[in-house]
Amino acid sequence: MKKTFISIILLSMTMLGYSQDWFRFNAYQADNERIVSTKAYPEVVFMGNSITENWAYFHPDFFSKHNFCGRGIGGQTSAHMLVRFQSDVIDLHPKAVVIMAGTNDVALNDYWVAPEQVINNVVSMCTLAQANGIVPIVSSIPPCKGFVWRPEVKDAAQTIVAINKELKAYADENHLVYVDYHSILADEDMGFVKALSDDGCHPNPDTYYQMEELVLEAIRVALNK
Repeated sequence: MKKTFISIILLSMTMLGYSQDWFRFNAYQADNERIVSTKAYPEVVFMGNSITENWAYFHPDFFSKHNFCGRGIGGQTSAHMLVRFQSDVIDLHPKAVVIMAGTNDVALNDYWVAPEQVINNVVSMCTLAQANGIVPIVSSIPPCKGFVWRPEVKDAAQTIVAINKELKAYADENHLVYVDYHSILADEDMGFVKALSDDGCHPNPDTYYQMEELVLEAIRVALNK
């Protein structure tokens, strides 16, 4: 219950507040300034939404141990991430960036967006990363059959599967590493396995251990370690 409550609070804070900073540039401003001023650059930045934000919250040791940096913000769409990509990724000079985007686009958090635009936004982030010498790693959207904050969205599972198919095709075509979280988290109906998520969308804290195994291997391959 606590885990779900934290996820909902993070989402609510993002959706109902911060009207003066829609893209949440202020969320990590102080830490970004610290990193830049001390040149304590992370090896990998994780760009994402509440799923990534919760990851850094529940498993801080995973991030500190590997010199990773979490830059997830609850409720954000792929468009939000694209706009803050400069300050939250490029300016931090990581070797690689793990991009997980799309859940909130499917949930219609900010506006209706065509699935193709989600792909375009991820492609744009990958292009920006490569232009700045950062290796992009493309993540699948984790499974979700429905959103507790958007019950009117009925086709989430199928839309996520379709977007993931295109994300993988883009990654394969451009020789990028693709992290398939969806395949290890989804049940036979393409929803989140009940034991792994309290709300059917956000991973439980222990679920991140499975995800970490996948992403560590992806980072190793992407950086030729």
